[in-house]
Amino acid sequence: MMAGATSATAAAGAFAAGTKPRGSASACPWVVAAGGRRRSGVVRCDAGGDAQAVAKAASIAALEQFKISADRYMKERSSIAVIGLSVHTAPVDMREKLAVAEELWPRAISELTSLNHIEEAAVLSTCNRMEIYVVALSWNRGIREVVDWMSKKSGIPASELREHLFMLRDSDATRHLFEVSSGLDSLVLGEGQILAQVKQVVRNGQNSGGLGKNIDRMFKDAITAGKRVRCETNISAGAVSVSSAAVELALMKLPKSECLSARMLLIGAGKMGKLVVKHLIAKGCTKVVVVNRSVERVDAIREEMKDIEIVYRPLTEMYEAAAEADVVFTSTASESLLFTKEHAEALPPISLAMGGVRLFVDISVPRNVGACVSDVEHARVYNVDDLKEVVEANKEDRLRKAMEAQTIITQELKRFEAWRDSLETVPTIKKLRSYADRIRASELEKCLTKIGEDNLNKKMRRSIEELSTGIVNKLLHGPLQHLRCDGSDSRTLEETLENMHALNRMFNLDTEKAVLEQKIKAKVEKTQS
Repeated sequence: MMAGATSATAAAGAFAAGTKPRGSASACPWVVAAGGRRRSGVVRCDAGGDAQAVAKAASIAALEQFKISADRYMKERSSIAVIGLSVHTAPVDMREKLAVAEELWPRAISELTSLNHIEEAAVLSTCNRMEIYVVALSWNRGIREVVDWMSKKSGIPASELREHLFMLRDSDATRHLFEVSSGLDSLVLGEGQILAQVKQVVRNGQNSGGLGKNIDRMFKDAITAGKRVRCETNISAGAVSVSSAAVELALMKLPKSECLSARMLLIGAGKMGKLVVKHLIAKGCTKVVVVNRSVERVDAIREEMKDIEIVYRPLTEMYEAAAEADVVFTSTASESLLFTKEHAEALPPISLAMGGVRLFVDISVPRNVGACVSDVEHARVYNVDDLKEVVEANKEDRLRKAMEAQTIITQELKRFEAWRDSLETVPTIKKLRSYADRIRASELEKCLTKIGEDNLNKKMRRSIEELSTGIVNKLLHGPLQHLRCDGSDSRTLEETLENMHALNRMFNLDTEKAVLEQKIKAKVEKTQS
C-alpha cells in the first residue's frame, strides 16, 4: 500500500476508537432502499411542515450559539479535511451504499455546505473510493456533522462506519488528494482514469458553482500534480487499469489452453467497458459479444477497434447472451442487480474444457452481480476487490515508482500551502489599505477645502490626489511586504503571522473577528433562506 493509503488506513484505526458523532445535518438525509441500495434519484425526507420548521429553528439557534462563541473559534484556523473510505479500508458492499452518482454531486455538496461548521465541500465517488473533502470552521464539530451525514445517507450506523473511515487534516488531506490524482493510492498504481475523475469534480463544480475557493484550488493543483507525475516519471509505463486487471483476472481463472477460445460477453459499453474490449484485443481475443441499451456506443467501439469481431445484443437479450458466454464482464451504472442466484441457476452449465464454471467479473459500483451467485455450483463472481490478486504482482517495482512520484507531489504540496498561507494575510492587507485610504481621502478633502475649488484647475487637483496616493503607497510598501507569505522569500509563516497580528493591534483592524463573523452571518442567512 502506498504512503497515502497507509496513513489513511492508520487514521481509520485511530478514528474507530473515537466517540460517537453527535452533530446533526441541517439537510434531510437521502432515502436508502432496503438492503442499502440507493433508489434512483434523490428523495427528500417526507417530513411535515412543523418538523421542518423545528429543524430549521434548531439549526439557526445552533448558529447563533456559534456566533456567541466566536472568540473561541478565532483561535482555530479553518481546516481542510478529507473523510472517506476506499478499496484499502472498506469492502465493496459498504462503498456502494455510500456511492454518489456524478449527477448528484451538486446536491451532495449543497447538503454538506448546509451543515453548521462546513464552509466548502467536494465529493469524489468512484468504484474504488468515496471521499468527501471539506473546509471546516471547526475541526471536531465539522467532522461529526459530515460523519453523521454519511451515516444517514447510507443507512450504516456511525459506529460501523468509523471502523472503515479514514480522516486526514490540512497538509495530510492535501497530500492524499495529490496521491489519489497521481494514481499512487489506486488499486492499480498509475492508472489514468482517476485523474479524469478528479478533473470531472472540477468541471462539475464549475458548472454548478458548488466548489469554494480552497477546494477548487486544491483540486486544480492535484490535477497539476497528477499530470506532472505521469509526464516526469515512468509510473504509467506498463500500468494497468481496473478494466485491464479484470481481463487479466478472468484469463488467470480460465484453463490456459482454452483462454483465447473462451466466449466473452461484455454488459455495458461505457468508458470502462470500452477498455475491457481494448484489453481483450491485447490478449489475443478475436470476438466479444456486447450487450448495451443502445447500439450507437457499440458501433463507435466497433469503428475504433477493427481487430476484434464485436457482436451487438440489446439489453432485452442479456440473459440469452449470458447463457452462451463463458465469461461475463459487467460494467454498467445500474443501481440494481442484473444477476442474482436465481438468474445464475437458470443458465446452462459450462463445458468442462472451460473448467465447468461460468465467470462473472463485475467492475461496477454499485455491483451488478450479487455475491450469492458464487453459491451456484457452476458460477463464480469476482468484483473490484478481487483485483488485488492481479495487482499485487511486482510490488517492489510499484513502491519504487511511488517514491519517485513523491518528490513531485511534495513540490506541488508546498506551492498549494504557500498559496493558502497567503490567504491568511489578505484580510489584514485589505483592511490596512482601506484604513489608510480613508485617512488619505479625509485629509485630502480638508486640504482641497482650505485651498478652495476656485484656486485649483483639473491638472492641479489630479497632481495633489496622485501625491497623496503616492505617499500612502510608499508608507504601506514596507508593512505589506512583511505580510507576504507566498513562498517567494525566506520569511516563515510564523513570522508573517506575527507581523499580521502586530499590525492588527497597532491599527485596531480586528480582521480575524470580522472574517469569522462574516462567515457566520453567511451561514445564518443560508439557513434562514
